[in-house]
Amino acid sequence: MAQKVPQKLPMKWIGIGIVVLIILILVGTIWGSYNTLVMLNQGVDNSWANVETQYQRRIDLIPNLVNTLEASGKFEKTTLVELSTLRTQWQNAPSVNQQVETSNQIESAISKLLVVAENYPTLQTSVQFQALSDSLTETENMVSVSRTRYNDAIREYNTATKVFPSNIIAGWFGFGERDYFKATTPGAENVPVVNITI
Repeated sequence: MAQKVPQKLPMKWIGIGIVVLIILILVGTIWGSYNTLVMLNQGVDNSWANVETQYQRRIDLIPNLVNTLEASGKFEKTTLVELSTLRTQWQNAPSVNQQVETSNQIESAISKLLVVAENYPTLQTSVQFQALSDSLTETENMVSVSRTRYNDAIREYNTATKVFPSNIIAGWFGFGERDYFKATTPGAENVPVVNITI
């Protein structure tokens, strides 16, 4: 009996196989990078929506705060009017940047308001004012956490748009760098000096 000699694949088929394999790897890399960038971009948008939710929560507390302080009678009206005006500006802000700027002004106005409220002992004993003050403090903490998470999502997204090979895919499909949230309140970068004497 004659033994069959195994036939070797012609070099042409090996070359075609290598080219097909390289194409599949490239398509897989592009597909994977694109999907990762889309998910990270959606994560940034979701994180910003969470920041806006906390801003809205703070905005929703303002009418109750203003009503409580007006009911106390002696509270300075200019701060209350400023707070109400800022609330309206935030709700009508045409851009995210203006919304952030107005939100920073609201944060500053609320802080001033709470400091001034300390001069009114009747307010400090008011259950309604105390509950609002606690809600505002909790909301400010939640705003801070949401901003931090937003910046974390931005960092992750921006890193993905800068590392190889996803930086190429980001350029092809228009995934640009996103801006971090930055405190724009004057003096926010300075640490306050606290002098406690006992």
